[in-house]
Amino acid sequence: MALRQIGRGALSLALICVGSLVTAIAVNGILLPRGFLSGGFTGLALLVHYLIPGWPVGLLYLILNLPLYALGWRFVGRRFFAWSVAGALILAAALQWIQPGDLGVNDRILAALLAGILVGGGTGLILRSLGSSGGTDILAVMLYKRFSLKPGSTVLGFNCMVLAGAALLLSLEGALYTMVYLFASAKITDLVVVGLSQRKAVFIISARWREIADGILHRIQRGATILEGRGAYTGEPEHIVYAVIQFSELPRIKELVRIHDPNAFMVVTDTLEVMGQRIGNQPHW
Repeated sequence: MALRQIGRGALSLALICVGSLVTAIAVNGILLPRGFLSGGFTGLALLVHYLIPGWPVGLLYLILNLPLYALGWRFVGRRFFAWSVAGALILAAALQWIQPGDLGVNDRILAALLAGILVGGGTGLILRSLGSSGGTDILAVMLYKRFSLKPGSTVLGFNCMVLAGAALLLSLEGALYTMVYLFASAKITDLVVVGLSQRKAVFIISARWREIADGILHRIQRGATILEGRGAYTGEPEHIVYAVIQFSELPRIKELVRIHDPNAFMVVTDTLEVMGQRIGNQPHW
């Protein structure tokens, strides 16, 4: 148990460090040289920096995060709070010390897309850890735990309100370019946090249900449930095999069904989140 906790802690620290590094490269290499804003508390820090250039972005980000830590402690947990403090400190340090210079993407649309990919990937990696980088990440985690709202969608909605106010102080064109960056960032964040561990639910109606269920149990090594049903037209009893699988296992399920019953009726659906020790895909917050 102790070794497992040490391993998870080391992995979380590595994810936070790599995610902070990637985020700092995007902020200091793309957003700042082109005058783009960012969303959330990073955006607020950038906005203050543009108005008062003497204030470092990293220090501003750390100061703005302080009120949110009480929320993280109250609504998520002490472990998440501790890792989020570490994440905010590491990200603030990365924003202060990682100065890659202009990355040289001259087209502003392409620059916004690249920044979105980098920040979204960095944020997603940090959220895959035991904590967050603070700011709107804490709000996103709280809403995800309570209402199952995807983190990227929460951050995007909050950021739209920030940009609406920022457009009054900065140029509308800059705010629109920033919208492109934020949309790309939100999609990449959701892909890293949720999409890479996506689960599928399958329903299979077949006269060879025993063979199919046995194949799922022993060949694919996933659990399955047999549901009792009745055909609406024929009135005959039916057996429905229900299973939740990883996305990568879907081709093997399809091949299994084709082998045993080419005429089987099979439905594949997406899952929002799955709780369970062997197949669950919920983050560890």
